[in-house]
Amino acid sequence: MWLSCLASAFRTALACTIVGCASLYGPASLRRQIEFPAFSYATVIIIINGATLGDTVRACWQAAYATVLGVCPAILSLWVIGPTRLSIGNMAAAVALSAFVVGLPEWSGLVVERIALGQIVIVYLLALLKGGETDAVMHPVHVAASTAVGVLACVLALLFPYPRLASYEVKQKCKLFAENASERLKLFVKAFCAEDHASALSSIAQAKRFAVAGAKLHHSVKRRQGSMQWERLPLKMFKPCYKNPGERLQCIQMPLRGMEIALTSSPSFPVRIMDGELKQGLVQLEEHLSLTLKQLELKCSSPSDSSTVPESTAENVVKSLQNFQTIPPTHKELPYFFFLFCMKLLHSESMAKPFNSCLQPNSVGKNEGVDDSGKQKGSFLEGVSSSWSMKVDRSRLMPALKCSLSLGLAVLFGMIYSKENGFWAGLPVAITFSSAREATFKVANLKVQGTVLGTVYGVLGCFVFERFVKLWFISLFPWFIFTSFLQRSQIYGQAGGLSAVISAVLILGRKNFGSPSEFAIARIVETFIGLSCSVLVDIALQPTRASTLAKVQLSKCLEALHDCICSISLCASKSNLEENHKVLKSHLNELGKFIGEAEVEPNFLFLPLHSAAYSRLLVSLSKMADLLVHVAHALRFLEQETSKPEASWKDAVDKVDGDLKPFKEMLASLIKSFEEVASIKSLPALEKELEEKNISYDLEMGKSPTTNLSRLAGSGNREDEMEKMISCYLQNSKEIVEGVEGEEVRSLMVLSLSGLGFCMSGLMRETREIEQGIKDIVQWENHSSHVNLYEISCKAHALYN
Repeated sequence: MWLSCLASAFRTALACTIVGCASLYGPASLRRQIEFPAFSYATVIIIINGATLGDTVRACWQAAYATVLGVCPAILSLWVIGPTRLSIGNMAAAVALSAFVVGLPEWSGLVVERIALGQIVIVYLLALLKGGETDAVMHPVHVAASTAVGVLACVLALLFPYPRLASYEVKQKCKLFAENASERLKLFVKAFCAEDHASALSSIAQAKRFAVAGAKLHHSVKRRQGSMQWERLPLKMFKPCYKNPGERLQCIQMPLRGMEIALTSSPSFPVRIMDGELKQGLVQLEEHLSLTLKQLELKCSSPSDSSTVPESTAENVVKSLQNFQTIPPTHKELPYFFFLFCMKLLHSESMAKPFNSCLQPNSVGKNEGVDDSGKQKGSFLEGVSSSWSMKVDRSRLMPALKCSLSLGLAVLFGMIYSKENGFWAGLPVAITFSSAREATFKVANLKVQGTVLGTVYGVLGCFVFERFVKLWFISLFPWFIFTSFLQRSQIYGQAGGLSAVISAVLILGRKNFGSPSEFAIARIVETFIGLSCSVLVDIALQPTRASTLAKVQLSKCLEALHDCICSISLCASKSNLEENHKVLKSHLNELGKFIGEAEVEPNFLFLPLHSAAYSRLLVSLSKMADLLVHVAHALRFLEQETSKPEASWKDAVDKVDGDLKPFKEMLASLIKSFEEVASIKSLPALEKELEEKNISYDLEMGKSPTTNLSRLAGSGNREDEMEKMISCYLQNSKEIVEGVEGEEVRSLMVLSLSGLGFCMSGLMRETREIEQGIKDIVQWENHSSHVNLYEISCKAHALYN
């Protein structure tokens, strides 16, 4: 973190130095064009924050796009209206209309929005201040020139003293991830082979700490891989990766996650099936996987590169898992077999074999160059053309309206309060604007605090360098370092850190704005006016609280989970589990965002979100999502084997599919019941709606899909039902394995069927946790009522069906 913060501060300082030298010591013709150096500094801060060379190359096109949206229409408006006929009212209207046009198209980032909105504020408000002295053409051109200087400074700062390449950072992160995965694997194997329970728990605890670091490395790779293609055209000699390394690392991450789930679910240590031969084989397999994982960064950048580990050695090591030729007799041994299944899966993924590929069939080529948002990324020129598209979606109307009203009201009230400093109310709103939903009050509070911090530091810098005005920007160097750490802190975060650095830059990079102390006070007041307007618009246009959205999103997560459960099948033509799983993961990500926002939003007179119960539900749902990934892996292998012409045990597989059917029906009905309960507003509202619609319900109705809640009301009944299903599944799986010829195929069948059985029991376990979480939430929202989950489910089912 220290190196990252210092490197980011150095690049920012270098870019600002380039802007300062150009505006102070550049040729006279250049200085005449840079009439707004403060906005050049602001452009630097908008673009260079943690950017790589690919980001800045993309930012060049984004800045050009922003100029087309911000400056070009302003030239036409000023030429038609005329600077002398501008008033506060029609100027605010022009800003609001221009902001709506900027916020309406669909694009990939915030750089375009923030640069274009900043240009609009400067062009219109300074034109109002200057009146007849404003040139309708050259004034906007000077704003565009100031933007161009900031963008060019970012490119130069990312090139010197050496280029900061996203492809190089991805390669380094892949290497660190491989080392991290190797350490986790070693600890997992150590726990599996432990002689006592305490040693196993100690190894598992250490592995969880490495898992947190591995998740951060994985996220960093996914965040950077979108920038690599922008380095492709200008820097072909670096040969960056275009094979979606984030997806590649995910294929390594999931087996490790499965091992952790297996170990935490193990009933006791030492492992019952452990013997000397298995222990030796696991140690050898762990050493072999560690060697292959060290080649992971090569495979991320060039999958065709061969590993330095001989394939013959790999095959010899894997033979240690072929001793398992029979299905475990009871479900208590399933966690151990699931651990071995994940070991085999990890070996296959690390060797880049097609066994249980994490990608869908025939989708490797389709997924190349796909970023985290799922949008297709083509070549460099395709990326440029997509950035210039003016595709308008109906979902963009509300963000565009929010952008328009926020900026229009900010400049209106800012100019009414102080005409000379009014544009400082609109500029902070413009350059920190986000069309996405965020924790409004928290972000506004952090922006105000950051603005005050940066403004005070700027005033102190002006005081220290009072006699050397042209060296004011030197005092920004330590501030860049401080704010680099500030943006990574939990106190201020990205919003507060950016506001702090921009505020200091705008003071120390300004020209002809009077006394620093008076300017600082005016900026703080105007910033407060602008952010207040932004908060009020957010409340007016997005009145739904995050706690309410979290409740709605929970129902969507349960609905997606229900679809995933229904998709579990051994029939390849019916299995769309992977597609449904993607939907589930996207809903879980949204639920996590809403929970985080609800925890920091003020409650006023509203009931606060039961964040503890929602967090537990998110953990259980995420664990079920992880188990479903392994279900898909096991099903994929079984589907591949049953499709072979020489397979002679297809009839036995139908028995397993028959065992999955009652399991799916029971689990799907439970999840559906939870979804219906989670979707009700309140118990009194439910009762009132039933009375108004004159709907009767019967707690004993046999055709309702909610009858499983009654049949399995007791935990003992549910445990017995689950154990009965698993025992029947294991018995039929044993018959399948007995009909398989070949030790290698039989061992893989044993591991896959056992892994599938473990996932079934794990899904049932987490379903019980979800049931308890739903009950806690309903009781929290109806604290004066006794909550009977089955009764509520029957009422909700009668109402909604």
